[in-house]
Amino acid sequence: MSDYRRVYHYGGLYFFTAVTANRRPLFSNAQSIEILRMAFRYVMQRRPFQLEAIVILPDHLHCLLLLPETDSDYSNRWKMLKGYVSRRLGNKNGPIWQPRFWEHLIRDDHDRRRHMDYIHFNPVKHGLVDDPASWPASSFRRYLERGIYPTGWGRSEPAQIAAMNCE
Repeated sequence: MSDYRRVYHYGGLYFFTAVTANRRPLFSNAQSIEILRMAFRYVMQRRPFQLEAIVILPDHLHCLLLLPETDSDYSNRWKMLKGYVSRRLGNKNGPIWQPRFWEHLIRDDHDRRRHMDYIHFNPVKHGLVDDPASWPASSFRRYLERGIYPTGWGRSEPAQIAAMNCE
């Protein structure tokens, strides 16, 4: 059995990737996406965190989560999230999720921005849309409305994320 060593930092900001089992496109419809959104709300009420950015693609999701200053337990939050979705989508065709998830502790503002850009550019990277603003299951438009991203951002791959591989 593998010996996974995770970094747990109180009040940490983390980038996460979670993937569906066998990369099945379970989140390709509005109903499944809404179940995932309900899962995030359910867990936030019981184990608070801030969802800073997210993109939900048909077979995986990326997000930035900020934990409370007094808490470092993201593993149980993911257990609750995945369990909530699994119970509601059922296991008729096998497991819903790949085991585990991928995490990265954000080190500084530059690292935060790189991962936020990676999240928001992901639908374009996968050829699902030509413009991040066109992807409905993303926090991108919220940041666009706030002026954090300029109009037209992400129609081509930003240089700072070209070498990243978080899938």
